[in-house]
Amino acid sequence: MNIILVGKKHGESRVLAVTLPLAALVLCLVLALVGGAAWLGYRAAQPVSSSESEFSPAVIAAWQERLSNQQRELAELETLASQQVDALTLRLGEMQGRLLRLDAMGQRFVESGLIASDEFDFDQPAAVGGPEDTMPGESYTTPELSAMIGQLETRIADREQQLRLLDSLISRQQIEKERFVAGRPITWGWLSSRYGYRSDPFTGRRTWHSGVDLAGKDGSDIIAVAAGVVTYADDRHGYGNLVEIDHGDGLVTRYAHCKTIQVEVGDIVQKGQVVALMGSTGRSTGPHVHFEVLRNGKSQNPEHYIQRASR
Repeated sequence: MNIILVGKKHGESRVLAVTLPLAALVLCLVLALVGGAAWLGYRAAQPVSSSESEFSPAVIAAWQERLSNQQRELAELETLASQQVDALTLRLGEMQGRLLRLDAMGQRFVESGLIASDEFDFDQPAAVGGPEDTMPGESYTTPELSAMIGQLETRIADREQQLRLLDSLISRQQIEKERFVAGRPITWGWLSSRYGYRSDPFTGRRTWHSGVDLAGKDGSDIIAVAAGVVTYADDRHGYGNLVEIDHGDGLVTRYAHCKTIQVEVGDIVQKGQVVALMGSTGRSTGPHVHFEVLRNGKSQNPEHYIQRASR
């Protein structure tokens, strides 16, 4: 068998004589190359066995352990987040309670007339507003929210202290106002006898009158001219049924010749409260109230207190 070889230069050809054994050898070599290529193609087309893949049992076990660790970390983060939310909720609850107290104190100021009711309405939230921002808003992070709550708690504590001081001052002023002796001990009537020397209505002699007499209708109201504590509520010689009230600072008022007494010893009475009804008990010529004012045990002219302006 002859094989013709053609060269690149000048198209020259050469004839190679091949014997039968050599031809068989060449044929085997070609078949071997073709078979090897076919085998490689077949192997390439076959799925890779699990033992040789990246998902081997060891790799899968490692991934499972990593996934388990991530799930555990996620559960810990969820627990921590829940605890933080609970803590923030508790702080918000406490702040709500403190704000309710502040609202109550503010309402007291409104009722006392120190704050205009049409200016502050503590039953409604504060009015706020503004144009919408063109940029989208961002949610607060937990640390930022916690810091804001802490700042708000500090401001609330400061306001609470200021309002407590103001409330204490107002309460003291209100007490002083209530204890301030001023006005008439009756709602209706007239002055029938002044303070000082006068002719005694029974003897006609010049005698000292330690109070003023205010005549009126039998059974009409006798009221306290200031807040205080009842120190006497019974019959006394010459006075008839007598009510005595201590207003502090050494000031005491007396209401005599009462028809009936409406209070008892130890009672705390308010300014303007009815303490007795007008009568003519004791040394009296008719329905009236004998009104006395004493400072540190010494008699004072009640007309000065009747005519003084209330605080």
